[in-house]
Amino acid sequence: MTEKDTCELYCFDEAKVSRVQQALKQQDIPAMAGMFKALADETRMKVAFALCQEDEMCVCDVAHVIVSSLATASHHLRTLKKLNIVKYRKEGKLAFYSLEDEQVRQLIMLASTHSKELIISGT
Repeated sequence: MTEKDTCELYCFDEAKVSRVQQALKQQDIPAMAGMFKALADETRMKVAFALCQEDEMCVCDVAHVIVSSLATASHHLRTLKKLNIVKYRKEGKLAFYSLEDEQVRQLIMLASTHSKELIISGT
């Protein structure tokens, strides 16, 4: 027997819907979606995870971690920088990248923990 995963009767809680709609108006949903879109790319997630492991890495280190050219690593880092996921600093001829802030680190580590739990539970 197939379980129905939709309501069988159409009704809604007007007060709840209104509260959520007001809360949505206070958020920058496109920016939030953009951040997840950037991290949905496996290579960029590898870069972000690497930066969770090490506070700071130069582009050369990142390229070696993701097994790519410097140009490819730089492209992914620029994408993450545009979305305020990472920041960089120059030291002579080297560019060092780090995560923008602790919230980004927490988000990535939560995703890591969640994915491990899914594997353990078999879902």
